[in-house]
Amino acid sequence: MNRNFRPRKIARIITMVIVGILGFSLIVMLLWNALMPDIFGMRLISYWQALGLLILSKILFTGMRGGPGRGWRKEAIRDKWANMTPEERERFKEEWSRRCGKPFTGNPPGAPTQA
Repeated sequence: MNRNFRPRKIARIITMVIVGILGFSLIVMLLWNALMPDIFGMRLISYWQALGLLILSKILFTGMRGGPGRGWRKEAIRDKWANMTPEERERFKEEWSRRCGKPFTGNPPGAPTQA
């Protein structure tokens, strides 16, 4: 295996992400300037304002999450479910039903089923 392959692949991915963000900012600017002034009477925005709008919407709608992604949380839930005793699982199901007002109907996604 070529030792330079990994750094080149990482550099290519970073470049693609930057180009994607810049391209998406251009699309936001063009759509904003084509629609918002006519529909709502708002002013035109510059490219950098469109980029700032994208960053602001990212912060407002998805937050500034760090650390492991969602897949990690699913694995943690699966592991926790797999390590529960039958009594703990029953208590969990009862608590779920009490809080949600509907019965717990199964295992978490990907959790092993009981025999």
